[in-house]
Amino acid sequence: MDQLHTMRVFVKVAECRGFAEASRQLGISRAAVTRAVSALEGRLGVQLLSRTTRSVTLTEAGASYFDDCQRILADIEEAAATAAGSNLRPRGTLRVTSSVLFGQLHVLPILTDYLDTYPEVQVQALFVDRVTHMIDEGIDVAVRLGRLPDSTLTATRVGSVRRVICASPAYLERCGAPEDPRALAGHQVVVGGDESERIEWHLSDDGEDRVIRVRPRLACSTNHAAISTALAGWGLARVLSYQIGPALASGELVAVLEDYEPPPIPVHVVYPGGRRAPAKVRAFVDLAVGRLRANPQLERRAV
Repeated sequence: MDQLHTMRVFVKVAECRGFAEASRQLGISRAAVTRAVSALEGRLGVQLLSRTTRSVTLTEAGASYFDDCQRILADIEEAAATAAGSNLRPRGTLRVTSSVLFGQLHVLPILTDYLDTYPEVQVQALFVDRVTHMIDEGIDVAVRLGRLPDSTLTATRVGSVRRVICASPAYLERCGAPEDPRALAGHQVVVGGDESERIEWHLSDDGEDRVIRVRPRLACSTNHAAISTALAGWGLARVLSYQIGPALASGELVAVLEDYEPPPIPVHVVYPGGRRAPAKVRAFVDLAVGRLRANPQLERRAV
C-alpha cells in the first residue's frame, strides 16, 4: 500500500478522532481507512492510535509521528504547488522562531501584519530561549540575536543590540552610579535569563575583554522580572538594549558603565533556500527585514 496514502489517512483519522468521520471526509470506505492505518502500523511496528468503542486517540508514538506526517505532507503539497507554478503567491503554513521576549515585542507585530496581507497563509510562531535547529524542526525563518556559525542558510543582518547595565534614577540617587566595573561589587545586582550571566559579565576596557565576576543578590528566571526589579529601584540589572529601549528613552531607567560595554550583538533574519525559497518565506523575509531595519530599538552601527 502506498506510504503517502497511508500517512494521509492516518493524519485524517487523528484530526477527526475517528474512523467514520475520516472515511466521510476522504471519500473512501471505513474498511479502507482501517486497512490503511493497520498497514501503516504494521510497517512501522508500533501502535499509532488507541482505539475504544467511543473514541480514537493518539499514542505517544502516534503523536510524534502525527507531527512529522503533517510537516512531510505540507512539504509535498508545497513542492507540487511550486512545480505547478502556483508558488507565485504566499500560501500554506509559515513557521517562524525567535527568542521569547524579542519575539513578543518585535516579531509578533510583523507576523500579524503579514497575516493581514496574505490571507492564504497560516503562521506557527515558536518563541523560545534556545537555539533551534531549523531543518530538523521544520522552521522556515528565524530571527537570531548573536554571531552566526557558518552554514548553508541565508542570513540578512538587520541591526544590532547592546548589553546594557541599568538602574532607576531613584536607585542611582540612593546608592550612586558605578564609575568602574570594580564598583559593581558594592551594588545590589539582579540578573535574569541565561544562567551564565549569573557568574560573570564580559565587559570591554579600551578594546580588551574584561571579565567581572558578579554575585547577584537576586536571580530571576526571566529578564522581564529583572527589568521590573530595576524599574522598582531595587538594584542594577544587565539586559539587552531592545528590552528596555522605551524605559531608557523615558528616563525610567539609566544606562551606566556605557564606556565598558562589549561589542554590540548582531541581529539577523535567517532562512534556508536562498532565492529558491517559497513565496511565503520570501514575502515574510522582505517584510521583516524592512520593518526590523526601521526599528529604532535595533542599532545600525557595524558589528
